Amino acid sequence: MARARRGGRGRPGRSTARDYPRTARLNQLYREIISEALTDLDEDWTHEVAITGVDVDADLRRARVFFDCAGGAAGDEAAQAHLEGVRHVLQRAVATEAHARRAPELVFAPDVGVRAGEHIDQLLAAQPDDDTVPGDSVPDDTDADDAGDDGQG
Repeated sequence: MARARRGGRGRPGRSTARDYPRTARLNQLYREIISEALTDLDEDWTHEVAITGVDVDADLRRARVFFDCAGGAAGDEAAQAHLEGVRHVLQRAVATEAHARRAPELVFAPDVGVRAGEHIDQLLAAQPDDDTVPGDSVPDDTDADDAGDDGQG
């Protein structure tokens, strides 16, 4: 007699933890743990920093932690220095909360995606509120009627 599978694999409409890679699950878990650990530090600078993502290497030895600073690009260096200063505390939190034998080395980097989005927002805000798209002109019917009307007809 065949043993029944557990976990719902093969059933339409159901997803399991195995439907996406382990590193993707760890990315999300580590982001949540690091964000919570930062709020637990209760230092003034922690309220200015948001953890936007984590990218764990395939060998699980290193995790790049992306952050955004409320001060914008000008505050990135200071925020990165603060994060480096508490790196060991955050690594310990990751190891404890994730029940990992070894915590990955945390490397901090500003989230360039957030900066690019801010730049696009600035460019869009600088555009005039004209609804027409360049090169997409709509012919004016009144001009066409007047040009074709020579008084006959």
